[in-house]
Amino acid sequence: MDLTFPLVVEPDADALEKGRLLFAGETDFLKGVVAMSGLPPADRVEVCFAGRSNVGKSSLINALTGRKGLARASNTPGRTQEINFFTARDRYIVDLPGYGFANAPVAVVEKWQNLLKQYLSGRQTLRRVFVLIDARHGAKAVDEEIMTLLDKSAVTFQVVMTKIDKVKKGALDDALAKTRKALSKHPAAYPELILTSSEKGEGIPTLRAIIAGIDA
Repeated sequence: MDLTFPLVVEPDADALEKGRLLFAGETDFLKGVVAMSGLPPADRVEVCFAGRSNVGKSSLINALTGRKGLARASNTPGRTQEINFFTARDRYIVDLPGYGFANAPVAVVEKWQNLLKQYLSGRQTLRRVFVLIDARHGAKAVDEEIMTLLDKSAVTFQVVMTKIDKVKKGALDDALAKTRKALSKHPAAYPELILTSSEKGEGIPTLRAIIAGIDA
């Protein structure tokens, strides 16, 4: 098995506690941004979440923050039309518009994509992008498009596999192999994968610890 991109090592107790404390207080919605001019001050470490429509991004952010309605989940592809900023102590948590197919006019989708490209290439406090991949399918062509964009933007990204509770081990292994093969082409990829289930809470403490451990 190709383990060039192994599963993340479980954080130690101190790191897990740091992650818990980061999200133990209020995580608040700050603002939705539809143009670069609306970005909040670049005054703290920033991480963001990217994923194709319906990958479970809103559900993961809600699980991460412990607030069910914080990021609006929707079964309608392309529902999130802006970059949403949340504050968690000394961090910005950023929810990017879903990419890929979207139930919106072409001109609107193009506008989202342009904003996404500008943000990723021009935000100096952005330390890591978490690219969400559905564990039932593995990386798809549309995921590789954003990975390539992140390579060009010189922004480190780390893959988070979502919905692992929805797939059996054999199928998960296949999805991981497919994803590792895709990642091998991308120099900006962080060399560890994270497995999560928003419904079951699996991997959530680990992800919190990773975010808390990212330094300025």
